[in-house]
Amino acid sequence: MNENSNKKQNKGGRTLKTDPSIHRHVFRLTDEENAKLLSLFEASGMPNKAKFIISLLFSKEMKSVKIDKGTVDFYMRLTSFHSQFRSVGVNYNQIVKLLYKNFSEKKAAAFLYKLEKQTAEMAMLCQKIIQITEEFEAKHLKKQS
Repeated sequence: MNENSNKKQNKGGRTLKTDPSIHRHVFRLTDEENAKLLSLFEASGMPNKAKFIISLLFSKEMKSVKIDKGTVDFYMRLTSFHSQFRSVGVNYNQIVKLLYKNFSEKKAAAFLYKLEKQTAEMAMLCQKIIQITEEFEAKHLKKQS
């Protein structure tokens, strides 16, 4: 019986904080101010508004990431185009092997000549794509110092 009296009884519930937030402040905003506050809050990625407002008040570091949907779309299309370009290169190697395997040298050379013309056009197209990409990066992706 002595052992039971030495143990603390658990009252249940949540453990108390060492420094609870007990002070409350209320302020009112216009529609325009509220919209600006909400847009800043969404851009910050913080879990709740109270912590966001406290970080603004006490000048704690606040991170904001802006995602440009046009840039993301351009990047995704460029990536898919690059994968298609690589698959064309793989097919090119397979065609050359099949030409020499299934046709005479003269016929294979004629087909390779046509293939070379198409390859030259593709190389010019690739240079244009690289130029457009560099222009896009210069205009939209590079930060101005």
